[in-house]
Amino acid sequence: MIGKIFQLVITLLFLASSIYAQEAKKVIIIGASSGIGEALTHVFSKNNYKVGFTARRTEKLEQIQKELPNKSIIKTMDVSKTDEARKKLEELIQELGGLDIIILNAGRGEATKDLNWEKQEQAIAVNISGFTALATLAMKYFIEHKQGHLVGISSITALRGLPNAPTYSGSKAYVSNFLQGLRSHAAEKNLPIYVTDIKPGFVDTPMVAGQKNKFWEATPQEAAQQIFDAVQAKDSHAYVTKRWRLVAWLLKIIPDWLFDWVLAYQKS
Repeated sequence: MIGKIFQLVITLLFLASSIYAQEAKKVIIIGASSGIGEALTHVFSKNNYKVGFTARRTEKLEQIQKELPNKSIIKTMDVSKTDEARKKLEELIQELGGLDIIILNAGRGEATKDLNWEKQEQAIAVNISGFTALATLAMKYFIEHKQGHLVGISSITALRGLPNAPTYSGSKAYVSNFLQGLRSHAAEKNLPIYVTDIKPGFVDTPMVAGQKNKFWEATPQEAAQQIFDAVQAKDSHAYVTKRWRLVAWLLKIIPDWLFDWVLAYQKS
């Protein structure tokens, strides 16, 4: 009798694990070696997603992988090398066994107040060319499979050009508008493909280290959890943290002269 009960328990556990393996959703996070991207790998993994994630630093990816509670796959990728990055994304999708959600988080954000072309070129290569190359590939995959969810990390700076970082704010405006275009593209095809634009404010990452006049700064973990919640809700837009919606509203309505005055006042 005890043997039969034990055998039944083992069978039930095997069936449960098989059902989990079949139902586990698959997410790919591009740009996951630090900050928001790294935090997202932990949030999705602990919520039973099969996670694939990329960055340029292989050793950092391997370190993160060891910390995750569930199965994950890593892929070294430099998104500025678009042809190679697209090929590696295709490989990662295949190794992951498909794709339900992709989060495009890779970005460069150096200040270019001196209009240094080398820095601007690098930012454009990652924030615009790399983003577009991977977003397009993912969108075509979702269209082919008639479902999916594409998430892009833009920025609150997408709403207004910044004098000390015109390339960064300009590239993030491109990200937001490109995502809008993809959302409309999916709507025209009447497919259940969701496109989410995440606009973070200040998040405690290396990108904003040492920056003055920061406020409402979130930890990467807080930002990642709010992004996860927005993805689960299939929101079209989300501000991180949520209170940045107020700042966004102000940025949209204030005239240029007032915006310029506020920036000049912060310097004084």
